[in-house]
Amino acid sequence: MAFREIIYQEHLMHPIIYDVAASLDGFISGVSGDISKFAPEGPVVDDYLKRLETYKTAIMGRNTYEFGYGFGLKPGQNPYPHMRTVVFSDTLELPEQAEISVLRSPTPEAILSLARNASGPVYLCGGGDFAGWMLDHGLIDRLILKRAPCVLGSGTPLFGACARPISMSRIRTETYENGYLLEEFEA
Repeated sequence: MAFREIIYQEHLMHPIIYDVAASLDGFISGVSGDISKFAPEGPVVDDYLKRLETYKTAIMGRNTYEFGYGFGLKPGQNPYPHMRTVVFSDTLELPEQAEISVLRSPTPEAILSLARNASGPVYLCGGGDFAGWMLDHGLIDRLILKRAPCVLGSGTPLFGACARPISMSRIRTETYENGYLLEEFEA
């Protein structure tokens, strides 16, 4: 049994999974949050939606949460009603009756506590800067990368400004007819 599995069993931690689409050049969105080059439907999206149903807690940074405002999300509304959703932000202000939780100043201990207390896998929704911080602190257990057949040139990097080299093991690869490649990695 792998060391990581022993830690999960001893502490009953659920994995933290970064499930994200990225361009061939490593961006999760283009300039100004443009996601128009990513598939809005089709088998790669259908498979993603099926995986979303298995996640029990969603975590994200403020920019990712507020990105939803452009698609009709209201402040305080849970973008994933079947999940507990936690936004990490020092500045996000929400209505008193918010459906989500906001935690100020993320710490590795706070993230690990969420994973220990979750009722299932934890979905790291993004975005790039928060994911980079998580990666820098060794808090991402699995990466599910939906590599889109496009080059964006600039935008939001997959791991923000993560400065430390990290090795992962690819555990699964799947190709889609529309040119998408799904790659799953373990830390």
